[in-house]
Amino acid sequence: QVQLVESGGGLVQAGGSLRLSCAASGRTFNSYGTGWFRQAPGKEREFVAAITWSGGNTYYADTVKGRFTISRDNAKNTVFLQMNSLKPEDTAVYYCAADVETPGVYDYWGQGTQVTVSS
Repeated sequence: QVQLVESGGGLVQAGGSLRLSCAASGRTFNSYGTGWFRQAPGKEREFVAAITWSGGNTYYADTVKGRFTISRDNAKNTVFLQMNSLKPEDTAVYYCAADVETPGVYDYWGQGTQVTVSS
């Protein structure tokens, strides 16, 4: 079992920055990859970024590439999403997820944190 708790969301003006955190507990943190997803009102949940268990590989959606950075601190069981140059279209609930059983298959999810970008 893995528990994921996101934090760091909030209201920011366009062009601003936010840093999301996801604290994990349960299974050994450096045994699985983690990802960030988001869901805007009326839209399906979409992939944002992912990072492998070692932090050696990262992946990004085209819409956030160059603006967002995913990282992890295995000593603190935490994964981060640094979001810069935020746009109103980045407004969504952001979810942290873990692919514990199968790489790339996210089977544990956090409760989400709201990010609102005003124009």
